[in-house]
Amino acid sequence: MNILFATNNAHKLMEVQAVLGPGFRLVTPRECGVTEEIPEEQQTLEGNASQKAHYLNDRTGLDCFADDTGLEVKALGGAPGVHSARYATDGHDFAANNRLLLKNLEGATDRRAQFRTVISLILNGEEHLFEGVVEGRIIDREEGHEGFGYDPLFIPDGYDKTFAQMSTEEKNEVSHRARAVRKLAAYLHSAGK
Repeated sequence: MNILFATNNAHKLMEVQAVLGPGFRLVTPRECGVTEEIPEEQQTLEGNASQKAHYLNDRTGLDCFADDTGLEVKALGGAPGVHSARYATDGHDFAANNRLLLKNLEGATDRRAQFRTVISLILNGEEHLFEGVVEGRIIDREEGHEGFGYDPLFIPDGYDKTFAQMSTEEKNEVSHRARAVRKLAAYLHSAGK
């Protein structure tokens, strides 16, 4: 089954495709002629995922899904949360975001955090939401070179290495996005797709 996924991020495409498996082929917005920035103007992860999915569905008429992910740090009152991708700048500057997060956590003893992903699926005109959460902690310096975003700073509970030190396969065993995508895949299979 071909399904439109609201991202052109190669890392995210690879992660999601690995979890969905060979029965699905992810189609990017660019492949469907949607080259403009897809809006994310809501104040919640659910709102952003829904807005992106509806935007693509309205423009293409295709079944599609979109996700939004946030890192929620306890000592920062849940920040950066919905603003995770644009924490330090208006663009997706992972290095600047990581530097700002470490600066804001200086002196914090409670470094508990969670990654949360929400997926909005529009299938046959109906919207369905799926959530994945992984708990862990933020370390005080970047470790590892895999993945993207805050991966070099986040160690999931039960592990002694960051997401950026894990292979894609290892990360997909535990990650927030993989958990949400597994729920999405189970729903698509049960819907006969």
